[in-house]
Amino acid sequence: MERASTAQDYELLTEIAVAYYCEEVTQEEIANKFGFSRIKVGRLLKRAKEAGIVEINVRYHPVFSTRLEQQMLERFPVSRALIALDHPDEDEQRSQVATLVSGYLANSLRDNTVVAVGQGRNVAAVAEASGTIQQRDCRFICGIGGTHRPGDVINADHISRLLAKKFGGTSESLYAPAYVEDSELKEALLKTGTVKQTLDRARKADIALVGIGDMNEDSYMVQLGWFTPQEINAASMNQGVIGDIAGYDFFNAKGEHVNTMMDSRVIGLSVEELRNIPCVIAIASESTKAVAIMGALRTGVIDIIATSARNIRTILSMTQ
Repeated sequence: MERASTAQDYELLTEIAVAYYCEEVTQEEIANKFGFSRIKVGRLLKRAKEAGIVEINVRYHPVFSTRLEQQMLERFPVSRALIALDHPDEDEQRSQVATLVSGYLANSLRDNTVVAVGQGRNVAAVAEASGTIQQRDCRFICGIGGTHRPGDVINADHISRLLAKKFGGTSESLYAPAYVEDSELKEALLKTGTVKQTLDRARKADIALVGIGDMNEDSYMVQLGWFTPQEINAASMNQGVIGDIAGYDFFNAKGEHVNTMMDSRVIGLSVEELRNIPCVIAIASESTKAVAIMGALRTGVIDIIATSARNIRTILSMTQ
């Protein structure tokens, strides 16, 4: 296959690409100008795409997103689907999904609204999303304990503080580790006055912000040391686990809870406790998470799903 290999090649491919895609010159006109055949012009335009000179992005009309959302509402027990445009860069995709969630919160938060905050990159991106925000006297409460990495930007406590600074109001920390070594220690901590009171307030939140995880060897749980890559693979292959809500509550393809060692070792809101919160917003931007999102939606816990158009299309195709 021919490739652009010299500066002259790139200059030629760029000139032809600009003429065709930006100036709307026809391939026949380009062929006449350069003395090429139309077939060769087509080949050169193909090379321009392969060389990265041309990037084609399809922008969805709002009507298209509305149709996707309507199909989701017909198939799953959700009230909204916040659907971001597709983007090839993972960080930019996460930012676009987070911007939609941030906008939704900006329109929904009122004085005295209580938001339970989860952990992870997608939830953190909501706090970091830019935009004009009207300050509200609302409260953000950690729905899961802290990690062992001080200053971790995807720690629930850090996210909660950023959200409070962004939207107004206050942030309440959960003074307990997210992960403990055994169930006895967990039970002892849950009886501690401060921990119990914070979790009780989180359980009564109006809104919960949580992420959806997939069974990935590079997942947040593996990075934290909660699971080894081998344990992640074993849970997937032996127990049928396809994902998690909030970073640790696992489910299978039917949306059914799957018991794992994490059940008795994490201090945070469970799926059943999230179920009692009026509006649970689940966020997952990565293109690898379509199957996990589908399972999470089947739990019936999620009220609003925020993800990319690509993931929505994949989910719809899997559930036809």
